[in-house]
Amino acid sequence: MEILAVEGLTFTYPNAPCPAVSGVSFTVNEGEFIALCGATGSGKSTLLRLLKPELSPLGELSGKVRFRGRDIGECKASDIGFVMQSPEHQIVTDKVWHELAFGLENLGVPQPMIARRIAEMACYFGIEDMFERSVSELSGGQKQLISLAAVMVTEPGLLILDEPTAQLDPIAAADLINTVKKLSRDLSLTVIIAEHRLEDVIPICDKLLVMENGQIPAFGAPREVIGKLRGHEDIMCGMPAAARISVMLGESQSAVSIAEGRELVRGYRNDRELPAKPREDAKSEPPALEFRNVFFRYERNAPDILRGLSFTVNCGEIYCILGGNGSGKTTSLSAAAGLLRPYSGEIRVFGKRIKEYRNQTLYNECLALMPQDIQTVFLRNTVREELEDAGTDASELPFDLTPHLDKHPYDLSGGEQQLVALAKVLALHPKLLLLDEPTKGLDAASKKRIMMLLKELAAGGMTVLAVTHDVEFAAECADRCAMFFRGEIMSDAVPEEFFSENSFYTTAASRITRGHFRSAVTVAKAAELCRINGRKAGADSGDDK
Repeated sequence: MEILAVEGLTFTYPNAPCPAVSGVSFTVNEGEFIALCGATGSGKSTLLRLLKPELSPLGELSGKVRFRGRDIGECKASDIGFVMQSPEHQIVTDKVWHELAFGLENLGVPQPMIARRIAEMACYFGIEDMFERSVSELSGGQKQLISLAAVMVTEPGLLILDEPTAQLDPIAAADLINTVKKLSRDLSLTVIIAEHRLEDVIPICDKLLVMENGQIPAFGAPREVIGKLRGHEDIMCGMPAAARISVMLGESQSAVSIAEGRELVRGYRNDRELPAKPREDAKSEPPALEFRNVFFRYERNAPDILRGLSFTVNCGEIYCILGGNGSGKTTSLSAAAGLLRPYSGEIRVFGKRIKEYRNQTLYNECLALMPQDIQTVFLRNTVREELEDAGTDASELPFDLTPHLDKHPYDLSGGEQQLVALAKVLALHPKLLLLDEPTKGLDAASKKRIMMLLKELAAGGMTVLAVTHDVEFAAECADRCAMFFRGEIMSDAVPEEFFSENSFYTTAASRITRGHFRSAVTVAKAAELCRINGRKAGADSGDDK
């Protein structure tokens, strides 16, 4: 039964030269799980907000959207639930229990029914132990779970999620996606989820909806859609690892899941291996950054966030730190940037203690930080003014921001904001670049351009320290990767060693090839190993699948 019908939907932002959404038409049946994907700025977020009247942006709109046969403007606020990318932008109360009750209170639901619904929802989501806690005490994954529960307690018929895992570590992201799928299955809930992390979404979705330049070039069963995308490299590079390996090997049909990818790879011999990247010895010059037994807490009587943190980042190195939400990664970056002062231990930048840098000399072509909350770096009314303020312009950038120069930074998508913030930070010409979640909200093609840029900068002598949840980015870009846990670096290693020995903080390519090839932690290396070894005698090429 049809629940949502979009007909000829076109939307143009004020003063924009072209529509953000152009002639979009599609239908969704009740209970379907729809994955929405596309490049940064392709119109995904705009389309989703047009499906939720309370969040619709201002601009010129034409076309029709019907929900259960009625114009969407006639629907109740509770008919369509919406979960945003950042839980901080959605949570409005101080306590978990009040966040669950807030939406029902605004809908005028009787108090006894509110109590029953939030009790049931807390049990379903397994959040009874945090029911009385302050929201500010929760990790990013817990906050996103609370946001989802607060939406579901209003019993929507359609659940829309706009990149809900963008700020989550791999384990929390997989848990959230599995929870959404369970809701869809248990309640016959219709779900539309926009994601750049497609590894966990595509194998469980019913249909894949692709956006490109505000239009929909493909919509249908995931395997069929992926087959149509083989010429769209910017979109294809974001598909699951199994699908990309299939395409690289010329398979007639694409694998989409880890299990299918493992079956594909097992059809190839494993006699030959590629040499592993050697671990380079530390250079004789002073390290770019050094933490020596650093301790830090936010309040005198609060527990330590950094607990004897010690690590070294060498000059010209790309060093990626991974770990769970709330483990202290962002705190360590803030300390490295001199924004937080540890109560014990020592931090050195290029061999010099941070407190010895006087009169802002630490930030004078020495060190720059791109924070996780990138909106804090925006001070002007347009992107053009932001770039001028930083002493650069669009022609000097490795990515194209020309279409957005006259837009307010807050009107950009999350990924576009990342690019503008990165442009501002790079304009400072730092020798040590600190990045907190640099690929958040970026499509796969934009990530590849960022990786190439960082490698070029590192080759030219810049040192990069990145905190990231993006294991694919770290595997392809980093010289060393480190595991952060409870305020400490537990270990670090070159990516081939780091990801091949991890079970959960690892790449899809590693999961696919584990036990067959050693240290194949990227899609490119997995496909190359298959090619140089060749197919096993009698193995199915995929033509008869």
